[in-house]
Amino acid sequence: MLEVTGLHVHYGGIHALKGIDMTVERGQIVTLVGANGAGKSTTLRSIVGLLKPSAGSILFNGEELTRCNTHQIIQKGIGVSPEGRRVFPNLSIIENLELGAYNQSHSVFSRQLEMVFSLFPRLMERSRQLAGTLSGGEQQMLALGRSLMSDPRLVLLDEPSLGLAPLVVSEVFDVIGAINRQGTTILLVEQNAMAALNIAHFAYVLETGRIFMKGPGQTLMQDEQVRKAYLGE
Repeated sequence: MLEVTGLHVHYGGIHALKGIDMTVERGQIVTLVGANGAGKSTTLRSIVGLLKPSAGSILFNGEELTRCNTHQIIQKGIGVSPEGRRVFPNLSIIENLELGAYNQSHSVFSRQLEMVFSLFPRLMERSRQLAGTLSGGEQQMLALGRSLMSDPRLVLLDEPSLGLAPLVVSEVFDVIGAINRQGTTILLVEQNAMAALNIAHFAYVLETGRIFMKGPGQTLMQDEQVRKAYLGE
């Protein structure tokens, strides 16, 4: 579904990504793990058109994305749940979800809203509540729900566990698994390497802008280097 080849990205004089190669197969959860500054979020921002690569190719279902603007990429079937949630605090839950479906028909909106409310019953119960009054976990659920409202085939999740209590993190990852089982492909960027590798079909470990290691999530969880560097063992 997604093929990234030879991706280089510069921030001014900083060479942030140094030839990233990665693939996301249809129906998988693929995760990028690594320390702060490794290039995880830069990779996602490049895929969705917020950063323009200095070299390389990004193919989504065979279409080149590097020449597309972000709104065009979203319309091709990619959804995004950004780092830090980025909900609109002065809008209600339902208004945030409506914005996630701005480019869709009423029938698609209705179908996706039903699906989001089935995944997140609390959002349905509080649909008129202002997003800024929600807890951090509830805002993350809203950000996840909003990313699904455009009926995406691939969802990019950027640090969904950031700043959340352990019980809420577990709940969020349960929902990510449920979204995937319903047929949505997921590319997950996550600092919580244990949780990410546990749920991922395939994983890439990033280190200073390069792919340091790759393999099935469960395999990397057992790798001694990964366990020492990212799992605290």
